[in-house]
Amino acid sequence: MGSNEIYTIGREFGSLGKQVGQELAKRLGIKFYDKELLQKAAKESGLCEEIFESHDEKPTNSFLYSLVMDTYTGGSYSTAPFLDMPLNHKVFLAQFDAIKKIAANESCVIVGRCADYALADEPHCLNIFIRSNMDDRIKRISERLNVPENKAKDIIKKKDKERSSYYNYYTSKKWGDARSYDLCLNTSQISVEDSIELILKYRECMRNHNK
Repeated sequence: MGSNEIYTIGREFGSLGKQVGQELAKRLGIKFYDKELLQKAAKESGLCEEIFESHDEKPTNSFLYSLVMDTYTGGSYSTAPFLDMPLNHKVFLAQFDAIKKIAANESCVIVGRCADYALADEPHCLNIFIRSNMDDRIKRISERLNVPENKAKDIIKKKDKERSSYYNYYTSKKWGDARSYDLCLNTSQISVEDSIELILKYRECMRNHNK
């Protein structure tokens, strides 16, 4: 993958993780991928984009880990192993492939979709997790979605559970666990701008350490 610098961002719902990613990409002048990743995966796999949206970071009931580790090869959408998979498996692997291709071609910021797992062997990848205190998340989601705070809390719990189940099942790590990431930040304690400054400082320290 050369010297492309990749930033992956896992995030709690309502933590401003997407905003951190967007502003980081803007600051660095690189591409930002969130829903855009679904469009790319749909185009390359031949599956319609609506399928990716309906399965986006949603948990599944079953998945054969060996499909990723042993039988999967990038871009082999016309081969029997891919064609015979259940739909949710196809969606995950198409995203997995799209992430690896993006990282091979450009520096970028990728939000969610187990990107840190897909790029586990990429030495220039910085994996970040953004969290925030529940009260702050409730206020943000209540305002963003124009719903009562008790409803906002229910939405947050549901989204976090979906993301956690999806990540924990498809990877060998645990969603939100500091050991799964290089850097964890709490946006209840620091601003989006300060979060970006810390990420860039951490990247600079990584470069110096690896010289």
